[in-house]
Amino acid sequence: MRVLLAEDEPQLCEQIKKLLSAEGRVVDVTNNGTDALHMGATEPYDMIILDIGLPERDGISVLREWRSAGVKTPVLILTARDGWSERVDGLDAGADDYMTKPFHMPELAARVRAILRRQSGQLNPVIEMGDVSLDTRNGRVSVDGIPVDLTAQEIAVLTYLAHNIGRMVSRTELSEHIYEYDGDRDSNTIAVFITRLRKKLGSDLITTVRGRGYMIDSA
Repeated sequence: MRVLLAEDEPQLCEQIKKLLSAEGRVVDVTNNGTDALHMGATEPYDMIILDIGLPERDGISVLREWRSAGVKTPVLILTARDGWSERVDGLDAGADDYMTKPFHMPELAARVRAILRRQSGQLNPVIEMGDVSLDTRNGRVSVDGIPVDLTAQEIAVLTYLAHNIGRMVSRTELSEHIYEYDGDRDSNTIAVFITRLRKKLGSDLITTVRGRGYMIDSA
């Protein structure tokens, strides 16, 4: 799943990116409101972590502009102020959740997972797909209880398909959600990742919708 992190504190930004990347998420980073506004409006993120106190454009105004433009991406706002009025402003502007700095990293990770689960309709952090299990809390995958080693890209592809069980996902859509903003998005390599996943997890897990894309059946 692909996340936009808009945060201007370098150390905190690095900690959050490292945390989310360890869970198999692709994280794009910006440190100002102007770039955040553009990236959030033009890129297909699964969720956005937005600091209210950004330079150039504050987070609340960015969020309001996104919502006015019809951007429905879930947003978790971060604020350094403990006042209730700023949190209310953020929620009223269209935020889905908020956290006050300083916060514990495990709690942030849990809130991100909860938002992504709600978005995809998953109720459990462990997604079961026949004999394949994906633990979204740590990116661990097992088959019949036996752990399977996957590369970061393989986990990213599996996670996105798992969050979209029962829906066909095109190669283009997959590439948009597993590569970073400035990455080389080659949709042709998606077929390679699918082949590797089938070898490691079973040939029946992922179905090819000929000429359109891939899906994990809901049955």
